[in-house]
Amino acid sequence: VQLQASGGGLVQAGGSLRLSCAASGFSLNYRAIGWFRQAPGKEREGISCISTNGNFKYYSDSVKGRFTISRDNAKNTLYLQMNNLEREDTAVYYCVTGSWCVVAGLDEPDLWGKGTQVTVSS
Repeated sequence: VQLQASGGGLVQAGGSLRLSCAASGFSLNYRAIGWFRQAPGKEREGISCISTNGNFKYYSDSVKGRFTISRDNAKNTLYLQMNNLEREDTAVYYCVTGSWCVVAGLDEPDLWGKGTQVTVSS
């Protein structure tokens, strides 16, 4: 049972990246799921989540309008399209399952994947 994030890398400010998170050993169909990130010297931040059927999505103010979360339950995979990246987006990004995606973010996070590094240069 694990989550594996991929797609991170080095990108210039203003550029785009697409992160993926593949689940193995279990089905994502019945789990809310989201993305957290942690920048050096900063607390971990929940930035986005999506409900089981994809009808509800949450974005933190820091990424709203620039990032788009989606899921493909048939592929057991979560995505995060990141556009107009800023230096402040530099962090390790983690995908996480939880009980619910609500207005405050991912509720009761439980399974954490290994992170993927995103570095945005100026």
